[in-house]
Amino acid sequence: MSKAVIINGGNTRKSRLTAIHQQVERFLTQEGIWHHSIYVHELPADDLLTANFASEAILRANALVEEADIVAVLTPIYKASYTGILKTYLDLLPQKALVGKRIVPIAIGGSLGHLLAIEYALKPVLSVLGATEILNTVYFLDRQIERLEADGYRIDEEAEQRLTVELLKLAPAKITN
Repeated sequence: MSKAVIINGGNTRKSRLTAIHQQVERFLTQEGIWHHSIYVHELPADDLLTANFASEAILRANALVEEADIVAVLTPIYKASYTGILKTYLDLLPQKALVGKRIVPIAIGGSLGHLLAIEYALKPVLSVLGATEILNTVYFLDRQIERLEADGYRIDEEAEQRLTVELLKLAPAKITN
């Protein structure tokens, strides 16, 4: 059975990134892929900022990454880069934590100009952590996710299709071990 972990590098659960996170969770559930989510902003801030490798919360999160075959990395783009909170967590992963895993980077930003932030900033860090199978980045514009009045979200159909195309590459029949 395939296992996945979603690393959410946002700073709240009340953002458009949540819509994407929920869509990834729905896909994994439909495909019968066991999954767990790491909301980096909910890890102890002191442990993140002081790089406490011995933190029980960090060790638990790292164990989820270690067990996973699939890692989805979600981040908003601020000031042409992925979030600092995501970087602090990635720095706490063991050096080769992503070896042998399928990685799908997913980001949301205010303009197409920020699309390359994943390519020049995040992907090199993922590679240093041992990732060799990094799928195409799925990038959303803020305007492609509408916040609904009833605490929900609606994702633009075209954007949702692009996400589905990449996620289908993670389906169990596509994974070879």
